[in-house]
Order: sequence, then C-alpha cells, then structure tokens
Amino acid sequence: MADTSKEQPLHLIKRLGSYITIKFSNLFSISLHSMDPRSIGAVAGLAVAVFFTWRLLRSPSGSQRRQRKRQAATPGTSGVNTQSNASLISSGVCSPSDDNRAQDVVDEFFQPVKPTLGQIVRQKLSEGRKVTCCLLGVILEESSPEELQKQATVRSSVLEVLLEITKFCDLYLMERVLDDESEKRVLAALEDAGVFTSGGLVKDKVLFCSTENGRSSFVRQLEPDWHIDTNPEIVSQLARFIKYQLHVYTFRTERTAANVFNASSLEQFFGSI
Repeated sequence: MADTSKEQPLHLIKRLGSYITIKFSNLFSISLHSMDPRSIGAVAGLAVAVFFTWRLLRSPSGSQRRQRKRQAATPGTSGVNTQSNASLISSGVCSPSDDNRAQDVVDEFFQPVKPTLGQIVRQKLSEGRKVTCCLLGVILEESSPEELQKQATVRSSVLEVLLEITKFCDLYLMERVLDDESEKRVLAALEDAGVFTSGGLVKDKVLFCSTENGRSSFVRQLEPDWHIDTNPEIVSQLARFIKYQLHVYTFRTERTAANVFNASSLEQFFGSI
C-alpha cells in the first residue's frame, strides 16, 4: 500500500512551488537599481528556495513512477495495486486545505519588503541629480524674511528627508533675506541641526538674495532637475525652464502644469509622515 503520509508533504511542496514562482516574478518586477542589500539578500534566498523546491519535486515523482512500474510488474497483487492506485489518485486531488496551508507558509515567509526612505526619495525625484530648494516654509519653521531677523528654526520633521536628498543629489538651499544677520542665523540653525555634518551639503551651497527675482535667477543659472518652492509665482515662472518642480503650499492649490507637483510639506511629498 502506498504511504499516503509521504505523499501529502509532496503535494504541499507542489503548492509551495507554485506560490513561490508567483512571489519570485512579483519580486523581480522591482527595478534592480532601487534595491538595497537587504532586498538583494531576499532575492538570493528566494532563488535558493525555488531551487530546493524543484529538487524535492523531481525526486519523489521519479520514485513514484518507479514504484508504480514495480507494482504493475508483480503478479498476484491486483488487490494491492487497486488500493494503491486509488490512494495515488485520491492523493493527487488538490484540496482547499492544502492550498491554504501552502499559501499561508509562503505569505508568512515572503513578506513584502518595505522600501527605505532613500529608495522612495530616489523614485520620487526620478533619479534627478541636482535639486534647488527655498528655505522659508520648507526647511525652516519661519515663513517670511521678517521673521528671520529675529530667529531661524529648522523643522525637525524635514531633517531625515533632507539628509537623504543630500546623499545622492547636488542640493542647493536658497532664500531671500533682509540683512546679513539673518544669513548668520540661518547658517547657524542649519549647522546646529546637523545638516552640514553628513558631507552632502556645505555652507557654500546655501545662497542668499535680496529679492524673489534673485531666487529665480539662482535657479535658472543652476539648471536643476528639481526646484522646490513655496512661492506660486516663482513656480509658475520656472515651469517652462525646469524639468520638475514641487510647490509646497500653505493653502491647497490646483496643479498649474504637468511638471509641477503639489504637497503640504517636503516630508509629506515623500510619504515620511
């Protein structure tokens, strides 16, 4: 009589094999250049799992064929053969419980890999290599040059995103100020927040001007892939010169152009809050 206790794991392995194949194809739909070492390790582990599943599927099926041939060649065992064949047929039927168990095992092992903030930033910026960004209302809590004459405060919630941008982008920060003291306050606030310690941003890339038009001129001279600003007029003026822009608004506005995106904050645009 065929050992059905050995055949049941075989069918479970077959279910696992089919689900693993699906997971494998879904995982490779992610672009390789956006994977971190942990994701690449998951792919390697998945490949090993598929290989051993394939080996397990080949071995039992071959032994079963040999066993059936031996049983067919042995005379006087028709009753045993009949019972054995019935067991093989019944064991070949796919039961819902087998499918559910296989799916549960695979789903538990291959949990979706959550993308890192760095991967999200690169994806959102479409691999742009140069970014310009105004300070007021985006990096700083203050929203006007007059406020900078009293204080400058870096928004803590934006720091993580800002540092990720500096890791792979050439970032320039710029703002309109009314006096030299305001410049010093801004630079001191950025330094205290640790913006310059990562190595991606230096003080020379923090630019100051006395007019809003001066900021537009900075952007056009630098020719960034992305510009981030709170002033809708500047965003509108630069729309035909800059590839992409992000308008950080105080009050929600309509999208003015196909290459202009809207968000309530820099961190909200990258989904970190």
